[in-house]
Amino acid sequence: MRIPLYDGEWSVSPDFSNTSSNTDREDALEKTVYEAAVEIKDTNGLHMQPAMRFVDLANQFDCDITISNGKDTVDGKSIMQVTMLAAVRGTKLTIRTEGTDAEKAINALREFVEEQISDGKGQGKRENR
Repeated sequence: MRIPLYDGEWSVSPDFSNTSSNTDREDALEKTVYEAAVEIKDTNGLHMQPAMRFVDLANQFDCDITISNGKDTVDGKSIMQVTMLAAVRGTKLTIRTEGTDAEKAINALREFVEEQISDGKGQGKRENR
């Protein structure tokens, strides 16, 4: 079940579909899905250096992480896939986590995008040539 999101807010969506017993429901709760809607605010967008930092952070968590720009959904633990999003300034992304560390991951990744990928904080600003 998907829950409408607003910038900077996340939703929890346990998957109870096809559950017939309490054990099934407990298993479904362990697979709780967290989502966060974020916006890229850095003038240079989600270029290689902050994308690599995002992927490094994502790989610290024991859960599945995907990122969607509304058109494409990619693996948040793959630098090649994250850069394929071509997220420029103003791009709205949905980060989705599922698994053991899902809640920790969504909080850390949302904070990273909101606090670290903004003008002056993205490290390695591109030079105009």
